[in-house]
Amino acid sequence: MAGAVLLAAVGGFSVARCTADPVSSQSTEKVGGKKSETPPDSLAMSAQAIREAEIAVEAVRAGGLGSEIVAQALVSPSPTGEALVTARAGGAVTRVFKRLGDPVRAGEALAVVESRDAAQIAADRTAAAARADLAQKSLARERYLFDQKVSARVDLERAQAEAAAAAAEARRAQVSAGAANVTSDGRGVIVASPIAGRVTSASVSLGAFVQPEAELFRVADPSQIQVEAAITPGDIARLAPGDRAVVELADGRTVEGKVRAVTPTLNNETRSATAVLDVPGGILQPGLGVRVRLMPSRGSPTDSIVVSEDAVQSFEGRDAVFVRTPQGFRARFVTLGQRSAGRIEIVSGLKSGETIATRNAFLLKAELGKGAGEEE
Repeated sequence: MAGAVLLAAVGGFSVARCTADPVSSQSTEKVGGKKSETPPDSLAMSAQAIREAEIAVEAVRAGGLGSEIVAQALVSPSPTGEALVTARAGGAVTRVFKRLGDPVRAGEALAVVESRDAAQIAADRTAAAARADLAQKSLARERYLFDQKVSARVDLERAQAEAAAAAAEARRAQVSAGAANVTSDGRGVIVASPIAGRVTSASVSLGAFVQPEAELFRVADPSQIQVEAAITPGDIARLAPGDRAVVELADGRTVEGKVRAVTPTLNNETRSATAVLDVPGGILQPGLGVRVRLMPSRGSPTDSIVVSEDAVQSFEGRDAVFVRTPQGFRARFVTLGQRSAGRIEIVSGLKSGETIATRNAFLLKAELGKGAGEEE
């Protein structure tokens, strides 16, 4: 089975390469009357062929294993990227506007709950507004009588106090009705989302009776996420806000990020600290488990370069990586150092800033070996 998959992958890669660029690793062509030959350790490959073969590339940097912290992490919504939507009053669900997966705008109604509590809140608002209006009229009458020297000042002051109290009660009732999101007819409350995003959870049914503050929906904004990485206590002092981070996905893709904060305390269960990373939104989904590589600014870097194990291939009996060139890739023999958590130190043979193939680098090795066999 594994052999069949490898042959299929190599075959597909060869097709993509040949259709994208007719020049093979051993082909020649005339340029200005002279023959130009691709070196036997190189592959001419267009950018389109690289994408079709799903070969990932990455720019390497010096630092050694001591300059990296490899940790498991979880993608989670940011504090402002997820909202629990509840009913502000108990009652029966009379209308449902959104279902699981539907897009939602900020302030958009998700459902309506018919409630006696809502009716009471609306009645209190109307009564408070009426009392405030009556108090204002009484104050105007007392001010007129005082100006005509008919009533005493104490009557005017009492009317002023009563008007102020009635106005305050009217504002309280208005705010209470607004917080409950009472409908215009006063029969129910509107369940609305405070953020824009998509409905990720819906636990509401038409006609069901819901309790006050019961969770009915959950809305998440995929553009507002963060990555929480578990690090050992010894790595807390090495990390600082702004340190570079690389998030590695299961399919070989990587996402650049930065350390936003590191918790100063340890989790009681895992005995590890948490490094919170800021990453671009729209690429990762909340709940996704990933692996991250953190580059601490307070570490002890060396001149060695660290690459993934997938990037190192055995070519002509020696360890090699494939360096990106303007024409494609070229095999480069390297000397290896220590290994840790799927990463290998390159002691010599590679320079900081060069770009190498990482995921599916074995396809390049297979194609070079195929070309050498055809030449023999």
